[in-house]
Amino acid sequence: MKREEKNQKMRRKIMDSALAEFSSQGYGSSSINTICVAQNISKGIVYHYFETKDELYLCCVEECFQHLTAYIRNNISTDECSIEKHLQNYFSTRTRFFKEQPVYQRIFCEAVIAPPEHLKEEIQKRKQDFDTLNTQILRQLLTPASLRSDISVEQIIEIFRQFQDFINIRYQMTDLNDTAFESHEENCLRALNVLLYGVIQRKDEYQNEN
Repeated sequence: MKREEKNQKMRRKIMDSALAEFSSQGYGSSSINTICVAQNISKGIVYHYFETKDELYLCCVEECFQHLTAYIRNNISTDECSIEKHLQNYFSTRTRFFKEQPVYQRIFCEAVIAPPEHLKEEIQKRKQDFDTLNTQILRQLLTPASLRSDISVEQIIEIFRQFQDFINIRYQMTDLNDTAFESHEENCLRALNVLLYGVIQRKDEYQNEN
């Protein structure tokens, strides 16, 4: 086996063990010792490929967002339908990804909802493509819509960022389990619907109900 192939296999082995540990314990409670024991790897080998626990964690975060972003790009529906249906498709695609790749769910939640304070800036860099994709999708939905004359697409996008920050703060004190994650996703979708359509029942909806 060539040296480069050996290096790639060892790095993958370390990453797989680290993903399992960070997914199970989160950043704060995770241990390089446990990562080593799980795959019978020496600390020296781990630190040969990753200088610190922080670097290893950030590589796991980066992989999570790379795979999630690619999955959304490849699986999001482009069929013509209502904005509500597009949003539902988007969040359904996100949820489906984490059901297929559960090892990334807690890493995603921690990075988005409660990132380690000293790594916030580095995490933001590694999720930039994901954030950009979200903005692109929202902009595509809003561009053909009839907006109020006193508000722009960019203002709506910024308001939604503020909505998301508020939702994320609510979940910083909860366990990042499947139920909390699904609740977080539902609240993000609800926040977008409220932002786009308000809270007052539309006249056509009232007439249809009666």
